Amino acid sequence: MTRILRAAVLGTGAVAHLHAEALAAIDGVTAVASADPSEERVRDFNARHGIAAGYGTLEELLAKEAVDVVHICTPPAGHAEQTKAAFDAGAHVIAEKPPALSLAEVDAMQSDAVAADRKLAVVFQQRTGTAAAHIRNLLQSGELGRPLTAVCHTHWYRGPEYFDVPWRGTWETEGGGTTLSHGIHQIDLLAYLLGEWSSVSGQLFRLDRELETEDTSCGVVVFECGAVASVLSTVLAPRESSLIRIDTEHATIELEHLYGHNHASWKLTPARHISAERSASWALPSNEVPSGHDALLSEVYESLLAGADVPPVAADPARAIEIVAALYASAGRGAPVTRGELAAPDFRGSMRAPVTDLRPGR
Repeated sequence: MTRILRAAVLGTGAVAHLHAEALAAIDGVTAVASADPSEERVRDFNARHGIAAGYGTLEELLAKEAVDVVHICTPPAGHAEQTKAAFDAGAHVIAEKPPALSLAEVDAMQSDAVAADRKLAVVFQQRTGTAAAHIRNLLQSGELGRPLTAVCHTHWYRGPEYFDVPWRGTWETEGGGTTLSHGIHQIDLLAYLLGEWSSVSGQLFRLDRELETEDTSCGVVVFECGAVASVLSTVLAPRESSLIRIDTEHATIELEHLYGHNHASWKLTPARHISAERSASWALPSNEVPSGHDALLSEVYESLLAGADVPPVAADPARAIEIVAALYASAGRGAPVTRGELAAPDFRGSMRAPVTDLRPGR
């Protein structure tokens, strides 16, 4: 008989619906329960997605349900503790980004996974899709030559009312500002394409929103491959877009989208010395899969059902948050932070950092 994995969803906010919709399309998995402090939200969520059991807490759910996978769709402050509880109950964990509020918490989550012999997958869905996989292969093969410069910009808009939610905009409950909560998606995709980073420098600004954290940040990331990237994140952009550009010896790669990309979102421009025949061989594959939760969760469950390691699209949960933590640490010290330095305990706790307030009259 084909094994069926039993999944539970913790937290029933907007992103949880993306998880439930993806689960419904995957063979070999069924969503059996959800949990949320709001009884009304649980009832509505379960009715919408055909889920039988609902609970007020993760502890209740784990006590009464035998589940193989827990999807953590809650604010990041609870992720580390919730992940451990799921592992202790024998379940794998698929956690929304950011994985936690600090590198120390991510370290603990990874250690707990090893101790429990369970898998930890983090949702950075911008890595997914056939276009991203194809471009990554071209870069890793050396076909496009050495990466030289890059741009990674997250121009999103979040009005003042967005931050009325009590846990948003504070170091203690959100862990950081727009860099951690929004820019991390494109930062993760850039690192997925270019590999490990070596140093980061950055600055944090409060330009308009009434926050404790930053509403805008900018930085420079140097990658081990030698590429230098400009990184900007903001929630103040009336025209929203997510932008990545990578210039290599032989080509320029461009991606512009908002919350998800397909083949039409990408552009690959050959350098003048590249023949038309060679550049034609770089064309995106004919079978198109867009980025998104569907693509990511499909790959994760394929691995779980096969008893394999977490696939690359959901592995390396610390890399993007390391870059964010280094940017925050650099803002605090006023100098670049290297990857080696980030191993020190001082950098692995709270990412709280000074924010330059440039609002009029401040």
